[in-house]
Amino acid sequence: MAEPGLVEVANRLIDVRGTTAAEVRAMLVELYDFWLRRAAGESGVDGESVGVALAAVGGLGRRELVPFADLDLVLLHDGRPEADRIAEAVWYPLWDSGIPIDHVVRTPDQALEVAAEDVRTAIGLLDLRPLAGDESLVARVRTEAREQWRRLARRVVPELLAATRARWERSGEIAQSARPDVKYGRGGLRDLAVLDALAVAQLTDRPNREVNSARELLLDVRTELRRLLRRARDVLEPPEATAVATRLGFDDRFALARALSGGTRAVAYALDVAFRAAKQPPSIRRRPTRVPLDDGVVLHGSEVALARRAHPTRDPFLVLRVAAASAVTGAPIAQGTLAVLAASAPEPRPPWPDGARDTLLRLLGAGEGVVAAVEALDRAGLWGRLFPEWGAVRDLAPREPLHSWTVDAHLLRTCVEAARLSTSVSRPDLLLLAAFLHDIGKGRDTDHSELGARLAERVAERLGVTGRDGTVLVGAVRHHLLLIHTALRRDITERATVERVATTLGGDAVLLEVLRALTEADARATGPGVWTPWRARLVDELVSRCRALMRGEEPTLPPRELTGAQRELAVEAIRTTTGRTRVDPGSGDGPELPLTVEFAAPSGRALFAPAMGVLAANSLRVLSAVVRGHLGATVGVFTVTPVFGDPPEPALLRDQFARAVTRSLHLGARLAEKERAYASRTRVVPQVDPVVLWFDDEVSGREVVMELRAVSRIGLLYRVACVLESRDVRVRWARIAELGAGVVASFAVAPGRGTPDTAWRTEVTEAVLNAAGPTPVGAVGSPRPPRGGEPDRIA
Repeated sequence: MAEPGLVEVANRLIDVRGTTAAEVRAMLVELYDFWLRRAAGESGVDGESVGVALAAVGGLGRRELVPFADLDLVLLHDGRPEADRIAEAVWYPLWDSGIPIDHVVRTPDQALEVAAEDVRTAIGLLDLRPLAGDESLVARVRTEAREQWRRLARRVVPELLAATRARWERSGEIAQSARPDVKYGRGGLRDLAVLDALAVAQLTDRPNREVNSARELLLDVRTELRRLLRRARDVLEPPEATAVATRLGFDDRFALARALSGGTRAVAYALDVAFRAAKQPPSIRRRPTRVPLDDGVVLHGSEVALARRAHPTRDPFLVLRVAAASAVTGAPIAQGTLAVLAASAPEPRPPWPDGARDTLLRLLGAGEGVVAAVEALDRAGLWGRLFPEWGAVRDLAPREPLHSWTVDAHLLRTCVEAARLSTSVSRPDLLLLAAFLHDIGKGRDTDHSELGARLAERVAERLGVTGRDGTVLVGAVRHHLLLIHTALRRDITERATVERVATTLGGDAVLLEVLRALTEADARATGPGVWTPWRARLVDELVSRCRALMRGEEPTLPPRELTGAQRELAVEAIRTTTGRTRVDPGSGDGPELPLTVEFAAPSGRALFAPAMGVLAANSLRVLSAVVRGHLGATVGVFTVTPVFGDPPEPALLRDQFARAVTRSLHLGARLAEKERAYASRTRVVPQVDPVVLWFDDEVSGREVVMELRAVSRIGLLYRVACVLESRDVRVRWARIAELGAGVVASFAVAPGRGTPDTAWRTEVTEAVLNAAGPTPVGAVGSPRPPRGGEPDRIA
């Protein structure tokens, strides 16, 4: 019959306050061992049994059982017919209790036969542990399974490597993921099982202390995540990461992410080394060839190694030549070579000679090979000797959700992307160095661009990059966000904006050229979809206009006048006394290019807020907006892109905008409902207080730039637009840049009457923060509708 209370007892153990993750695992192992021994005894399998035994594999077999995990059980027998009956007497109570199990009934010969054909079974038997019955039978199977694995392992390494790489493709790399899979991701617990199996086969050394520390951390994270969620879950999402970090004693989730990154990269690197060693034949009849690659560096077989006449104790840049040779050829650095260099390589003295700097550039410009080469040096403790500044960004988790990589990995990925763009600039050397250093100032509580510039200046002096070259390098690090931020957050059709950028760069055309390539490389190395045709077009337009100013020419700016179609739309709005809409048929052509939607409303009726609301209600993300007057009407030109799928039919937008302008469509209620429905299907995003900033010198006349930084939510910009129009704030243009879960919205604004003095800014700031803050939808304090806009139910 079903065991009463087994699940309840397990759950009480999981919930015991004050227990560590390791203690919870130990208690669960003890509980299930006790229960299974008793169940096996009731079915006729006890300590006196001969020829039949109950054993565990997997987490229970390794004594690493985490909450809500499956039990992997094996009933071994010597051929007796009652084995199935005995097994069912154990399995059925577990099923009745709701315990998930994976079970088999086999003779020793059957178990070994399956293991000889199935790699996963073979690896599982390595952890076979007796629970009840004939322990000598379990010991014999375990011993023979290990001996068989040692004979077969080298032959199945290609199959095991292919399966491992396929798993990495599906689950990603823990060290560089914002949502790491601690079991299946690269560097995770499944990789540790593979590493252990290769060690049992004597194809690699036993895991070192760093790898074993990573094992404990991964098990603790997995345990606490399941305790928190009360279910089987191995992907650590940001909201849960904060709670897990607290339970494990970390300051915050970023500290936990950094520890996970460092540990799992050690696991991944150890497994890479193990696979390389396992693929080598056990004996080589002829000695491998030694092909010279550089001074003191050879290709020895399939690995980069030191030449016989190399002098590692007297050659501080031999490390660089080894790394560059590895990056260029794609051949890994031999472990013996890394060990010799780590033990004997001296630190280089500044300034570096030209040859050493050229070697560094060859390494940074090698493309994909630079990632593995620098990783090898870093894990051996060699990269930090060359660049002590690297320690602050090593394994540093990004605070921006848009980033796919840790900061150090992002810097190397930026070098990979910069190498592809090297022919687009006159100084590819400065581009590569800027790519390598542009985020070196992260990880401290200060502006990373300014700190990075100071660190870059120090590195430049050490490398011997002086004079104008050093100025360009430092400027590229300091201003590496200038072009993209200006293109996405300001009106680049204004001459004042172009002048400000050109002046900031000191009129240096080489620096501008390097920044253009660095901007693209940085975006492409950030994550998929960050560098889009739209962003590329904006940056290129800004660069072209800056370049013209730097040559002493007048930049080409688009005309300020409305087009004929836009003027007709305004006339139609005046004639019908309602809102009119037109979708530009020439926009949106080509992949990822945005649409242009034009709205017009007669004077006296709101345009900006209704337009924002209609676009949000139809899942259209606003990238930019320009509002101009014409005769007795207002025309707004909005550049938008669908959040997902295809854009709505133009007729739907026309109908909704016309109704919104005449106050017959309650956009606030519609957006509130959409936001509630969306929130019920998605994970909660941690609330961050919004910020409003003001900039005086970036527009002309009475206008100022207001910049809102907040967590992106459906209807956010509509609520802000309602607040602005209700206070008679005139918006001439808007630029919106969504960055993962955040949004930066910039508005060129002016009061309807008077000047934008301090009191006016304070009033507008308070209202905007109220609209953008964490006030629940529909709660007291939601913004009031604009004059002439929606009468009630504003979200």
